[in-house]
Amino acid sequence: MRKFFIPLVLILGVLVTACSGNQANNANQASNAPSASPEASADAESATVIYQSEKGPVEVPRNPKRVVVLTRFLTGNVMALDVPLVGVDEMSKSNPNFEEQLKDVEAVSDESLEKILELQPDLIIGLSDIQNIDKFEQIAPTVTYTYNKLNYLEQQLEVGKLLNKEKEAQAWVNDFQVRTQKAGEEIRAKIGENATVSVIETFNKQLYVYGYNFGRGTELLYGDLKFAMPQKVEEGTKTEGYLALSTEVLNDYLGDYVIFSKDADEDNSFQDTQVYKSLPVVQNNHVFEVDAKRFYFNDPLSLEYQLDVFIEHFIGKE
Repeated sequence: MRKFFIPLVLILGVLVTACSGNQANNANQASNAPSASPEASADAESATVIYQSEKGPVEVPRNPKRVVVLTRFLTGNVMALDVPLVGVDEMSKSNPNFEEQLKDVEAVSDESLEKILELQPDLIIGLSDIQNIDKFEQIAPTVTYTYNKLNYLEQQLEVGKLLNKEKEAQAWVNDFQVRTQKAGEEIRAKIGENATVSVIETFNKQLYVYGYNFGRGTELLYGDLKFAMPQKVEEGTKTEGYLALSTEVLNDYLGDYVIFSKDADEDNSFQDTQVYKSLPVVQNNHVFEVDAKRFYFNDPLSLEYQLDVFIEHFIGKE
């Protein structure tokens, strides 16, 4: 760590000094320049705009060309708006839905200061709890979001504002809402208006059930598709958004249908137990397995994929 931190500090110091000098020169020039008319200002579009972020106003490029995204929860939001990416987190790169598009994009994290500096981004996007925000702000304009503060539709509209793609973001929201409403009506007409659905997943040998707005298709199932959540799931996930389960109590948390977000690399041996095999939902073939690596996410591209999967499972299969 020490070997690269010293030169990185020097590089960042140069960047800060240069930026300070530029800001001072710009301030002096601005104070001496005649004020432009509103019409002239509108005609001469600046290369930057002020974005009102959670932390306050941030000067960002009007049309960013080299974006780094430090969280898997926002990568697909940027991709859906066709804005060029130069760096993303490792989990985004390993998402089978994104692999091809991101094959030439660098894998980075909030500790990859030197690599991100070399990428010369013009915008950095992350979650509010990332490390080294102050250092990233010296490399490029940095905007962060609090996870789950906005629902997935609001989040896409907000990213659209940031990237100067508001119209495109709004068009997607409008279209997706129409399609999810139609799909929900068709699915409920087939399985029943009062049918309940649970979402489960294994991680580090532990089985979990998930509540609303926690990825894994929950935004669609309990939101736009309007499925009911089993009461015990609703109560148990109210605080954390998820709940650890043992196989013995699993049946108490399963709905009429189950989405099993399955990672083949995890321990899924609970499926081999007699307790699991004897569950009514298993006996009725109402457990639908989906690829966890594609279902972790709740960005527009992932939600498009998840909607297709739900339509196939609930309508296309008995």
